[in-house]
Parts: sequence; C-alpha cells; structure tokens
Amino acid sequence: MQFGVFTVGDVTVDPTTGREPTEHERIKAMVAIALKAEEVGLDVFAAGEHHNPPFVPSSPTTMLGYIAARTERLLLSTATTLITTNDPVKIAEDYAMLQHLSNGRVDLMMGRGNTGPVYPWFGKDIRAGIPLAIENYELLHRLWREDVVDWKGKYRTPLQSFTSTPRPLDGVPPFVWHGSIRSPEIAEQAAYYGDGFFANHIFWPKEHTQRMIELYRQRYAHYGHGTADQAIVGLGGQVFMRRNSQDAVREFRPYFDNAPVYGHGPSLEEFTRETPLTVGSPQQVIDRTLGFREYVGDYQRQLFLMDHAGLPLKTVLEQLDLLGEEVVPVLRKEFAARRPAHVPDAPTHASMVAAAGGAKDSTVHAVDDVTGKAPEVAR
Repeated sequence: MQFGVFTVGDVTVDPTTGREPTEHERIKAMVAIALKAEEVGLDVFAAGEHHNPPFVPSSPTTMLGYIAARTERLLLSTATTLITTNDPVKIAEDYAMLQHLSNGRVDLMMGRGNTGPVYPWFGKDIRAGIPLAIENYELLHRLWREDVVDWKGKYRTPLQSFTSTPRPLDGVPPFVWHGSIRSPEIAEQAAYYGDGFFANHIFWPKEHTQRMIELYRQRYAHYGHGTADQAIVGLGGQVFMRRNSQDAVREFRPYFDNAPVYGHGPSLEEFTRETPLTVGSPQQVIDRTLGFREYVGDYQRQLFLMDHAGLPLKTVLEQLDLLGEEVVPVLRKEFAARRPAHVPDAPTHASMVAAAGGAKDSTVHAVDDVTGKAPEVAR
C-alpha cells in the first residue's frame, strides 16, 4: 500500500498572524514538502492543477520534473490533471517526457477540477464536462498505446497518422487514476479501462464515498479486469496532529474556521464528525484511517492533505514528521496484515513492466518521405 501527501497549492492568509505567503514562497514550500515526504519515508507526493487564484500549481509537470531531479525514490503524481480542458495530445507528450526524466516515478490522476470558469478560459463548455472527460481520455489512452493514431472526435481537430513523442518509457504508459468527488460517470470510466479510482474523501460523509467505490468495484468486475475486491482504489484524507489531541484542536481551529473551502460553515466538531477530517493525536489518525477499510474494503493508496488553509511551512513539516515516524509505519503493518493475498499492491512502473513481459524500446523512427521506410532501412 502506498502512503503520501497531496497539495492543492492554495495561497491563503495565516489567520493567526495575518500574513499571506507570496506565490514564490508557496511554490518553494511545496517543493520542500515533497522533499520532506521522501525524507520521512512516504511513497507519494501529488500536486493539483489550477489556473486561478488563490492556487499556484498551474504547471504540474514543471514542478514534478524539478522534484524528480531532487529525489530518488518518491513517486510523483498529480492530484488533478484536467482531462477536460487540456489537450490530450499535450498530456500524452508532457507526461511521457516526465516519465522518462523520473525513470518511471510518475502517474496521473485525471479529473475535471473544481473551478467552473476554467472551461471558457481554455475554450471549452462546462456543460460538456463529462463528454469531454470521456472523449479526451479515450484519445489519450490510444496515444500512449498506438504508435500511429488516426482519430476523429467532437471536441478537437482530427488526427491523421499522428505519433505522440516521446513514446512511454519501456513501452508502458504511466498508471492512471480517475479522481472524483461526486460523479458516478467517472467511476464507470475508471472501471471500463481497468484504471484506478481515487475518491477525494475529504468533504463528504463516508456513505457517499462508500457508494462511489462500490459502483467502481462492481463495474471493474463487470468489464472483466478481476474481482471487485481486486479493483485499484485510492483515498484522500485530511489530518492535523499534535501529540495531545486537545492541542491539535486548539491549534487547528482558526485555520479551519477561515479556510477558503469550508471556513465559516459547519463547526470543526461537526465537520470531523460528518466527514473523514481527523484532528487529534497520531493514534486517533491511525484508528480513523484503519476504519476506512471497513466501508471501502482493501485499497492501494492513501494520500493526506496537510498543507492548506494558511498553515505555515514549519507546521506542515512537523506534521510530516509525525506522519512518517508515528502514523504510517503502523498503518503499513496493520493494512498489510489485514489484506488478503489476492488483493493486488498499488501499481508501479516496475510492476507494470513485469506484467507486460519486460521492458521494450518503444522509440518510433522517422519515415523517409520518398521510400516510405525508416532512414536506417532506406540506406
């Protein structure tokens, strides 16, 4: 099972000091968090994609490529890649390039995002959100698996004899998760392709998450990818810890009360009761997280949101120390002990290469315009 953190990259005023970080400071802080995640033994760092204030991660591949150069083991992911407003051709090429630069330490989480105005900014209609997600991913899926693609759809210009470059590392595309908070169509899409399904799991009651994952598992089995309990599931989560639970509640309350997403709404107590948000001691986080298995089954990835709502970098790094030293080692042991042998581990580049029968050079050589053959053959 993989454990890690994800960031949405919000630039938010610290309610206890009144200070707002600059965009530069926030970007550097996200890098520091990724480096700390590897230092404390986490598996994954994931970054969102946003194109509007107060968020800064508009170019995940740029940031993840930089982090790849400064890490050795950390798996780099997106917390959202906007499959609706990005060109699938550009996604195919950008993330294949990142896959090569990181030596396979990359996967993606496809999503529609949570900002309505992003659609017209990129020339799209929000009313076509689901059809865009379906059509664009169908093309992306083909671009990574077919060397030459002829394609025609509704939402972009046709492709004729197109080869996306570079080709996926070792002939194996990055693993894809489909992330959703509320859309059963996305769970269906993930199941159809045999991809992973990631439930955000930070805003809604557990019953909602349970229904979404049950649908995905049922449809995964329907499409013949394995049994329902072999489907690849990921969960989000949200925690704030101190060794003493009362200290955690007291320190986190002003950040919760003023957070851009849920501030000035339900109380902290109501929110922690009705959603998976956990504010307390490391043991409380362990107990709550282990409880997720009771209603979603055995799953493969758990990512925590820890750097939002104006929390200063120093505090976030302290949270990561607690997560890496006291929480994750227990979770690893307990989840492993409870998982049946037939339930798969989280996919990695190495495991997918092995399943494909080994690595292969997927380079596509140019064709001579006169002979119609590759240049080395034409000579």
